[in-house]
Amino acid sequence: MLRKIRIILAALFFIGVTLLFLDFTGTLHAWLGWMAKVQFLPAVLASNAVVVCALLLLTVLFGRVYCSVICPLGVMQDIISWIHGKTKKKNRFRFSYSPAKNWLRYGFLAAFIILLALGVHSLAILIAPYSAYGRMAANLLAPLYQWGNNLLAWAAERWDSYAFYSTEVWIRSLPTFIIAAVTFVVISVLSWKGGRTYCNTVCPVGTILGFFSRRSIFAPVIDTEKCRSCGLCGKQCKASCIDMEKHEIDYSRCVACMDCIETCRDGAIKFECRYGRLPRRDASRNDVKSCAEQKDNGPKDHGRRAFIASAVIAGTAVTAKAQNMKTDGGYADVSYAEKPQRQTPLAPAGAQSIRNFTDKCTACQLCVSVCPNNVLRPSTSLMNLMQPEMSYERGWCRPECTRCSDICPAGAILPVSVEEKSSIQIGRAVVNLDLCVVNTDNVRCGNCARHCPSHAIKMVKRDPDNPDSLLIPAVRGGRCIGCGACENLCPARPLTAIHVEGREVHKEM
Repeated sequence: MLRKIRIILAALFFIGVTLLFLDFTGTLHAWLGWMAKVQFLPAVLASNAVVVCALLLLTVLFGRVYCSVICPLGVMQDIISWIHGKTKKKNRFRFSYSPAKNWLRYGFLAAFIILLALGVHSLAILIAPYSAYGRMAANLLAPLYQWGNNLLAWAAERWDSYAFYSTEVWIRSLPTFIIAAVTFVVISVLSWKGGRTYCNTVCPVGTILGFFSRRSIFAPVIDTEKCRSCGLCGKQCKASCIDMEKHEIDYSRCVACMDCIETCRDGAIKFECRYGRLPRRDASRNDVKSCAEQKDNGPKDHGRRAFIASAVIAGTAVTAKAQNMKTDGGYADVSYAEKPQRQTPLAPAGAQSIRNFTDKCTACQLCVSVCPNNVLRPSTSLMNLMQPEMSYERGWCRPECTRCSDICPAGAILPVSVEEKSSIQIGRAVVNLDLCVVNTDNVRCGNCARHCPSHAIKMVKRDPDNPDSLLIPAVRGGRCIGCGACENLCPARPLTAIHVEGREVHKEM
C-alpha cells in the first residue's frame, strides 16, 4: 500500500512539473507553480525557510521521500529503471549491494558549493537535479509538445475551430540543447544500468538529504527473526543500499521507494519507527537505541504606480497589433535583426539587479518556457551559460506580462505586479542615428516613438532650422523602462538603429 501511494504521488509531481515546462499558455502555472517552488535547491536560493525546513523535517521523519516523490529527476530515473526491468524477466532482480562511495559523494557536494560560492554557476548547475530535468524538459520535450499543438491548431483551423493556436518552435540556444541532450543520455545510461547511481554519487541534493536521512525516525526495517536471507530485497533495491550479509540498510542512500517491502515474501521488512522496536539478539538494526533511551539520554531542546501602469498598458494596445505589420495594414514576413552587442545585459523586472539574477538563477529555464514573447532564451556566455538572458529580436517585454516573475522558484526573479513592472526601469534605449532609416534612406519613420508604451521616445527635427525637416528619435531616459518595443519594431536591418542597454541595478520611476 505504501509503495502504491508513493508511486501515485510521484506520478502527480512528475506530470505536474513536466507540464510546467510544456505549457506555453501559462494556464497551468496558477495551479501547479507551487510544485517548482518546493524543489530543494530553488527553495534554498530563494531563502524560503518554510519550504527548506519542511523538506528537512520530512527527511528526518521518513527518509529521502523528496528524492522518490518530489524530485522530477529522481522519478525520471525510476521510470527508466522500471522500463529496463520490464525488458527481460531476469532484469527484475538485477541490483546488488555496493558500499557507499562517500569520497565521491562529498567530493561532488564540495565542488558544487565551492563553484556556487565563487559565482561559477554555469558549472555548478550542471549537476543540480531540478535544473537538469528542467533543461531536458524545456529543450527536448517542449519542441515535440509544441509541434503537436501546431498540428492540432492546423487541424482545428480546417474545421473553423479556434480551440488551439499555433506557436513558434525554435531552438533558443544550441549549446543548451546539446548539454540537455548529453545530460539525458548520461542519466539514462546510469539509471538503466544502476538505478539510483546518479542520486547517490553525483547529486548534491541527494548527499545533503542523505546526511539527515541517516537517522530518520521512520524507515524500512529488517526483522532478522523473519528474514530467511533470500536476498530478493537487495536485488530489487535500486539504491544498492541493502547489505544482506549484515542485514543492514544504508539509510543515507535509501530513497524510501518501498520496493524492498513489496519484494519480501516473508514480511521481514516493514516501514516503521526505527527507535520504537524492542532490542533483538541480532545487531542488525544499525545499533540504534529505543525511543525511551533516546528520550532519557538525549539533549533537551527547550496611486503612483497604478497611474503609470494604466498609461503604459494603454500604450501597448496599439503596439501589440502593430508588431508584424506594414504601414498599409497588411501583415509582412518578419526579418529578424541581428542581436546587438550590449555593454550591460538585461534582466527581467523583479530581478532587482544583474548580480541577484545570476547569483540565484538555477538555469532551470522555466521562465524561458513560459515567456510568451520569445524575449527570454538561454545565454551562450561561458560565465552565465544556460541562465536566461533577454533579447528583443523576436519580441519585446510587454509591461502587462508578469509570467516569469510569477513562476521563478529560486528568487532570481521576484514577484511583481503589473503596476510595479510598468514603473521598473530594467534598461534604457540608445539611438544610433547612423543606422536610422530616416538618415540612411531619407524617409519618414517614427516607428519607435509610435509604439513606445511609456512615451519615452520623442521625434525631433533632424534640422531644427528647416520647418519641413524629417523627424528623428530622441530618448527621454527618465521615462524609458527598457521594454524593447522600439528595438524590436525598428525597421533598420541587419542592426537596429535603436537598442536597449541594461541596468546593473534596476530603478523605479
